[in-house]
Amino acid sequence: MAVTESLAEEAHGPAGAVHEGILRRQSARESSARTYARALPIVPVRARGLTIEGADGRRYLDCLSGAGTLALGHNHPVVLAAVRQVLDSGAPLSVLDLATPVKDAFITELFRTLPPGLAGRARVQFCGPAGTDAVEAALKLVRTATGRSGVLAFTGAYHGMTAGALAVSGGAPEVQAARLPYPQDYRCPFGVGGPYGAELAARWTESLLDDPKSGVPLPAGMILEPVQGEGGVLPAPDDWLRRMRRLTADRAIPLIADEVQTGVGRTGAFWAVDHSGITPDVMVLSKVIGGSLPLAVIVYRDDLDVWQPGAHAGTFRGNQLAMAAGTATLAYVRENGLAERAGRLGIRMMEQLRSDIGGLACVGEIRGRGLMIGVELVEPEGTGTTGAPGTGEGPGAAFGRGGGAVSSGGERVAPDPGAVPSGGDRVAYGLGAVPSGGERGAYDPGAAPLEMRPGAYDFGTVPVRAPRPAAPGLAAAVQRECLRRGLIVELGGRHSSVVRLLPPLTISDEQTAAVLDRLTDAVAAVARSDERHGPHGGRGHDLDPGTSTD
Repeated sequence: MAVTESLAEEAHGPAGAVHEGILRRQSARESSARTYARALPIVPVRARGLTIEGADGRRYLDCLSGAGTLALGHNHPVVLAAVRQVLDSGAPLSVLDLATPVKDAFITELFRTLPPGLAGRARVQFCGPAGTDAVEAALKLVRTATGRSGVLAFTGAYHGMTAGALAVSGGAPEVQAARLPYPQDYRCPFGVGGPYGAELAARWTESLLDDPKSGVPLPAGMILEPVQGEGGVLPAPDDWLRRMRRLTADRAIPLIADEVQTGVGRTGAFWAVDHSGITPDVMVLSKVIGGSLPLAVIVYRDDLDVWQPGAHAGTFRGNQLAMAAGTATLAYVRENGLAERAGRLGIRMMEQLRSDIGGLACVGEIRGRGLMIGVELVEPEGTGTTGAPGTGEGPGAAFGRGGGAVSSGGERVAPDPGAVPSGGDRVAYGLGAVPSGGERGAYDPGAAPLEMRPGAYDFGTVPVRAPRPAAPGLAAAVQRECLRRGLIVELGGRHSSVVRLLPPLTISDEQTAAVLDRLTDAVAAVARSDERHGPHGGRGHDLDPGTSTD
């Protein structure tokens, strides 16, 4: 009765009362496992494209996009039309794994977009409508097809929250998979970054597979993300991906590409593996393929299709509304060149951010691919470099604080994962000079391994990378400041210190400018606050923490 009376009072009261009442009830009723609602105390009531309107009347630019689900933004007309058509037709909404015209159209459009090496011989398995169940299906498939049980996975990975998916994720509580180093620049596990860091990661993998005493038997498969999203927005170098493909193919190890968040144009190619030109054996797909509704599938080579009937199933794998919305979304992205535009726009956005905030002491690196962008926040008084920020001075300066080279003006230049330094250019990557006759690709999968003879690398000149400590408190403060300015962003990374942008692919140039202005302003405000407080005064504590009731 009290709840009913409270609702009645709110209905006749100001919008703010409705907003606060709903948040209070959420806090009282919902699980402690809720996440986004804690950092984003908003109550969405209407949405279109990039914009969300809350119950309190405030409008926000949504660069979370349902954790990357909304390629076309909220309630895109083509998606709504596709859903209405199914509803008006009288078609069944849930059909298990029965064939329907809606399902047939979805599969046809999906196969049209697949990498050429897979499209002609693909099989598709509809899973329970979440990416984590599709990961479970992929792992089960390769184990069944190979008769082996082990799996190779990577540090920093995120593949889902069910048992099998969690076991191959970076935060796994127990060791159930062989863990390999994922290449990255700013926090390279080998302390060097660049192509040389990627080469070391590849050599480690090759050694693990070929060493009879490594303790890792031939696995059932390798699972990787072409860009680690939750791991901190880490794009895998194209050459490294090609190397992983060659290593697995030569040893008959199925390669699983988890494209749950990277797929359908997000990174500047329709599928993120398209950048490197590799063809995985299995692709895990979800999020965007359902056009904002729950849907998940795996697509795999036909010779792996050794399952018995019912080997993997799920009550809600026949979601007709999601298939219709997904068909409309896939076709719209393909026909309107949104993947290519995402690539161009992402480059512009990262260049702008590097220019505007890249020199701030609290910004460790700005990185990403396409419209999958991350800004890593770090503790300014860390010992990562001894030179002035952004000047190219101090140990590790050859890489810049952002993992690229540093121009004469101190501007960081993003590394090109596909570029291979040679000759004197190797010095920019800390590889030393190349002796006469030793000018080989930093790591060319088609070439022989680099020779480690005297002089091949001058290790006296290789800077030991010591990145600054992650600053999750600063990142959370930036997220709050963004929300105050009407911008919704996500946090990710190893320590939740990376501010992530996942805008819809339909974001306009005008909206892009607004997003960048708000983010830049938020980071600058947090940086000023941090400078005032000093090393022991907290991180952004003088800023309004928001209105969360949790």
